[in-house]
Amino acid sequence: MSISDSYSRGRRALGDRLPVIVTAVLCGILFVDLLRRLATGGLGAATLVGYLWEGLVVGLSIGLAGVGLSMTYSILNFANFSHGDYVTSGAFAGWAVTWLIAGFGQFDLTTLLVIGQVSTRELGVSIATTPLAIIAGVLVAGAATILLSLAIDRVVYRPMRGEEGISLLIASIGVALALRYVIFIVFSGRTRGLTNSQAAPEFSFAVGSGVIDVGAHQLTLVVIAGGLMLGLHFLLQRTKLGKAMRAMADNEDLARITGIPTERVIRFTWVIGAGLAGAGGFLIALERGTMNFQFGWLLLLLIFAAVILGGIGSIYGAMFGGIVMGVAQNLSLVWIPNEFSTVAAFAVMIFVLLFKPEGIFSGVTTA
Repeated sequence: MSISDSYSRGRRALGDRLPVIVTAVLCGILFVDLLRRLATGGLGAATLVGYLWEGLVVGLSIGLAGVGLSMTYSILNFANFSHGDYVTSGAFAGWAVTWLIAGFGQFDLTTLLVIGQVSTRELGVSIATTPLAIIAGVLVAGAATILLSLAIDRVVYRPMRGEEGISLLIASIGVALALRYVIFIVFSGRTRGLTNSQAAPEFSFAVGSGVIDVGAHQLTLVVIAGGLMLGLHFLLQRTKLGKAMRAMADNEDLARITGIPTERVIRFTWVIGAGLAGAGGFLIALERGTMNFQFGWLLLLLIFAAVILGGIGSIYGAMFGGIVMGVAQNLSLVWIPNEFSTVAAFAVMIFVLLFKPEGIFSGVTTA
């Protein structure tokens, strides 16, 4: 082999690996700087743990909402742009039930829901003071979103089942707009409070020489989201329905030939995906304390980013991608202002996709 051939081959190899090398060097620099800040006192251990905890909370909420989007893509083969408005619908359905139960006997229906003259402080909604109302809100949020998604599938998506993905994608944008402005008409466009943050306790934990505060609603989100994800894992791996869903995601034609009831699998895909989206929407609103008719639509970009990062079509990728996005967004506060933290999360996604374009889980459909 001549010297020129060796040079050309080495140059091509370096060019192919350049994104990996640049990413590795950048990560190394950030890690060394993080250690330096911890050693010199520029960053406290409690602050760092607080960022990681906040990132986990945000990541689990994004991942939970992203599961349904990934399931829709892997089994129905289209990107559902109305998914963010399913999240909003679940949040408002859960909010309505939570306030009805919490305010029962104190305020009338019109005052609670339509006019909205009651403040969160007057009602005192929190997981500590009104736990049954919060639990009912989670259940109703999931159930209402399931019914909504099945109705929309029957009216819009089912007649278009044989069409290409682009037709379904455009239809989903129309569904998103319709849902958003129905919510606007019913609940108005102003931001609504869900919980009274002062009524929810905080738990303090000593970390090094500092203290981190963990909110009760944050713990509620982490516990419920983690439990739902674990339950989904067992459903996919241990049940006949889960095996049928994985088979259909891998090869729909072969699944149909082997006798798998594909329409039934599609129906359960909507049930599971929409249920998780609705419950996730309510949990996000619970943790934030407020919501409005656009809140799911604004989250949709982060949800899509998490799904793409994890490997679009992979349910486990959606979960892991959400956590990576959440941790990256909050950990970036060590170096940049809060206004740019979302940009940092997207930068992490871009760096990962540079050398693994198919996503972290390589687009594995359901396993």
